[in-house]
Amino acid sequence: MNPFEQTPKPIDSMFHNWSNIYPKPYNKNEVDPYTKTRVILMNGTEYEAVWFSHQFQRHCPDNDLRRELALVRRIEQQQQKVIAALKPVDETILEHTISYEQLAVDLTAGIAQCEPDAMVKAALDFALLEDFDHLYRYSDLLEMETGVKAEQLIGYYTEIMPGRPTISEHRYPFDNIRNFINAKTASPLTKLHVSIITAAEQQTMNYYMNTSALYHNDLGRQLYQEIGLIEEQHVSQYGSLMDTTTTMLECLLMHEYTECYLYYSCYEDETDLYIKKIWEQHFEQEVAHLHSAARLLKKYEGKEWQECILDGEFPKLLTLHENKDYIRKVLANTVSNTSKLENYVEVSSLPKTDVFYMFQNQLNQPVEVVPAHKVIKAYIEKSGTDYRYQEQEHPIRALQDRSMDNTMVGRE
Repeated sequence: MNPFEQTPKPIDSMFHNWSNIYPKPYNKNEVDPYTKTRVILMNGTEYEAVWFSHQFQRHCPDNDLRRELALVRRIEQQQQKVIAALKPVDETILEHTISYEQLAVDLTAGIAQCEPDAMVKAALDFALLEDFDHLYRYSDLLEMETGVKAEQLIGYYTEIMPGRPTISEHRYPFDNIRNFINAKTASPLTKLHVSIITAAEQQTMNYYMNTSALYHNDLGRQLYQEIGLIEEQHVSQYGSLMDTTTTMLECLLMHEYTECYLYYSCYEDETDLYIKKIWEQHFEQEVAHLHSAARLLKKYEGKEWQECILDGEFPKLLTLHENKDYIRKVLANTVSNTSKLENYVEVSSLPKTDVFYMFQNQLNQPVEVVPAHKVIKAYIEKSGTDYRYQEQEHPIRALQDRSMDNTMVGRE
């Protein structure tokens, strides 16, 4: 599929009335878990597109170009409203969060396995273990408060057990910035992956930033605060991988190409026929947005789209699937890693004077008040052991004991 070869529809024909903007939500008890994660992924993709467009406008002196951005942005906002409304009203904040973390885990693991750039793959593997641990923390809170078992919500596709413990994930901000890719020489798949994962993690960060104040008790509010701060680190890491030398119009083209790629991938992967039709409609709209971006790039910078996206053919499409064996492998090999500037290192290699320990001591003392630890401790006090769904013993010996929450792995 090459979206540049598709005939675009007029953008002015894409405005919907209210009945079309508010679709029928999915049934949370019947829908496939990966349909829910696709909804979250595309919600985040549209959010990224809208806010990039706003930032572009705020740094653009040409009102004609700003009007072009505003036109497409209105359609992107409309698409976001449609997608967000697919979440049903009876799906709770915490149930929805489980799907957020399932997306984070299986999207990251899935693209890491086909990522050709070693630096980008290392970033994906690193953050994977942190999102995996977040799924475990939220799942314990969910079962403790409501009796709902998270593995049922995620279709048993993903194991639920400790990853790199959340307490150990807090790093001095300097250590969350990476080298950026070269957009001129990077694989099309690499550029897509960086764009996709940045938008997805940004959506999770934003959801937790807002949800923290809306949750109904202190323990949950605090957990969303803590994990929201880790998501900030993830967005900093992934965003720093983007080529900083690209122009805003080149970025606009890449945003629209990424949306085309994702909607087409979702269309091909979707099992819900009603939602599949939405993905198809949005893909057709994004084709028009892409052609508009190509026209603006030519008009204002004199560049052809081929200078940014080669031949335009989609690489291997994105699919969401289980990655249990891969996650276990990454856990076994890298659970004790942290980051030092642009590199990933064993935490034991850091001198005790390193800013990692300074930051940990400022934030996580005493350990007893760290929200992610408090959740597991409360669950163990109630039930005797923590809550997990694992198909075999944990690959890390120090994380096999279910009667205590290990706060040392990744910190010592």
